[in-house]
Amino acid sequence: MSCLKSTAIAVAVVCSAAISTAYAQSAPSPHQMVVPNDLKWTSVPSLPCGSQLALIEGPMNEAKPFTFRLKFPANCKIPPHYHPAIEHVTVISGALHMGTGDTIDTAKGMLVPTGGVAIMQPQVHHYAWTTEETIAQVHGIGPWGLTYVNPADDPSKKTN
Repeated sequence: MSCLKSTAIAVAVVCSAAISTAYAQSAPSPHQMVVPNDLKWTSVPSLPCGSQLALIEGPMNEAKPFTFRLKFPANCKIPPHYHPAIEHVTVISGALHMGTGDTIDTAKGMLVPTGGVAIMQPQVHHYAWTTEETIAQVHGIGPWGLTYVNPADDPSKKTN
């Protein structure tokens, strides 16, 4: 093999390695890890009581996987509503009381404690309330949305 040919092969190998390394650094990571201090909480105008949301994975408005956390203060009531897609809710801390129907009826609700899971099918009318600060993680396949059974209950439509 000639010296020129050997040099060309060596340069090709080095360039391939450099390109692969550069691509690996710019390509999205196949793993995403989030610790609680990384969460960025924002207000949620469509939820009452000053509830907050921290998006972990999204986008929520497309037919793609989403994951977010909701933080509800104590004594918060979320009026009857429904979602266009299945919603999986895991209580991370506190407790979430939930029920189904078109009106809040705390006597017919169920307690979902820390570690508990609730799964709501699309279009099922349900409501929730808290008695202590509660953080819940929600995941599913979007688009995610929230429609109140009674449009007057939508806090994003209320004027102060």
